[in-house]
Amino acid sequence: MTTTRFAPSPTGYLHIGNLRTALMNYLIARKAGGTFILRIDDTDPERSKEEYVDAIKQDMEWLGLHWDRVERQSERLDRYAAAADKLREIGRFYEAFETPTELDLKRKKQLNMGKPPVYDRAALNLSDDEKAALRAERGQGVWRFKLDHERIEWADGIIGDVSIDAASVSDPVLIRGDGQVLYTLASVVDDTEMGVTDVVRGSDHVTNTATQIQIIEALGGSVPRFAHHSLLTGPQGEALSKRLGTLALRDLRAKGVEPMAVLSLLARLGSSDPVELRMDMEALIDGFDVGRFGTTPTKFDVADIDPLTSRYLQALPVEAVAADLDAAGVPEGQRDAFWSVIRENIDTRADIATWWALCRDGAEPVIEDEDKDFVTEAMAMLPEGPFDADTWGTWTGAVKAATGRKGRGLFMPLRLALTGQRHGPDMGSLMPLLQVVKART
Repeated sequence: MTTTRFAPSPTGYLHIGNLRTALMNYLIARKAGGTFILRIDDTDPERSKEEYVDAIKQDMEWLGLHWDRVERQSERLDRYAAAADKLREIGRFYEAFETPTELDLKRKKQLNMGKPPVYDRAALNLSDDEKAALRAERGQGVWRFKLDHERIEWADGIIGDVSIDAASVSDPVLIRGDGQVLYTLASVVDDTEMGVTDVVRGSDHVTNTATQIQIIEALGGSVPRFAHHSLLTGPQGEALSKRLGTLALRDLRAKGVEPMAVLSLLARLGSSDPVELRMDMEALIDGFDVGRFGTTPTKFDVADIDPLTSRYLQALPVEAVAADLDAAGVPEGQRDAFWSVIRENIDTRADIATWWALCRDGAEPVIEDEDKDFVTEAMAMLPEGPFDADTWGTWTGAVKAATGRKGRGLFMPLRLALTGQRHGPDMGSLMPLLQVVKART
């Protein structure tokens, strides 16, 4: 069975970059009828916050990315300890004691000599007495995985064939000196024991994947299928990381964007397929193919979500916005007519209440100085309500005959006087919904 996972760290709110990874893994699992795991990477007790765990779940539920089960890495520390013991037993795990300053000096020396700046494995030459002395002086060391210096190869679902020389990579630190298990080890143990078959993540993890493949094999696990998607940039190609504070999913939700607008964009952005608005998750799942994504950095503009949100809302039947109409106070008997009139003129659901307030209470008229006398004369000719589908045409025809005005010079001042807005629904259709007009002009 296909099993994927999304493993966010609860150290902040989810943003667009996180969502891209979550969505791809979700769609792969659902298309195959498999399992999607939400795995909370909370092994860092100082930075991990329960409020962020809750926020992650809220964001995913809002988007409709429902998980099959939740796992928490903080509850699996014994599994990581067992894996570490196994690696020690087979001679693939060793303790190292260099300080950050010492490591930096080693890297600079290697670079000056034209060599790759990889860890020189000096700790492998330490005697037991030397290790004991360093522990007494510096405390516990870090634990590094000893890579086999050979080429690590895999067929990547997006990049294609990948081959990395393990000798060009430092032996990765899997456990810090304070005992904290790092992502590289925890993820391998979880993927192996949870039966994860497919892993999609950012291209910045390619080197991690190479080392993790060796760790998986050392622990006797099965290597999943890996795919590394391109990284998102800003619309001008700038680093997206500088703008992530404005791209948190909770902020987009508060702004009024629709989940299917966000998902439709990210399900195609960076692929060879055009972005197409999908009205439901099933259509998104059916049209997804991870192999159609490219490797070049992908430009993301948050402004592209807005028109998709508008188009999504405009395509909804009245039943789908019943709760919004109810919250706005639209009477049951007027909902069909109201929605059919205003649906093409809303950008977010919040606009529903704004349009109903205009219909119910009237609007603050906008009258240009040169139109004051004209509007006064025209409003005196406006019949008493209630209005019907013929009111606008009959009224404007009478005003045209009396004043000689026509075209934009006739219609725009009257629209502004009645609605306070230059744009909006067809006035002939809107007039029957207007309940307060003369009192505001």
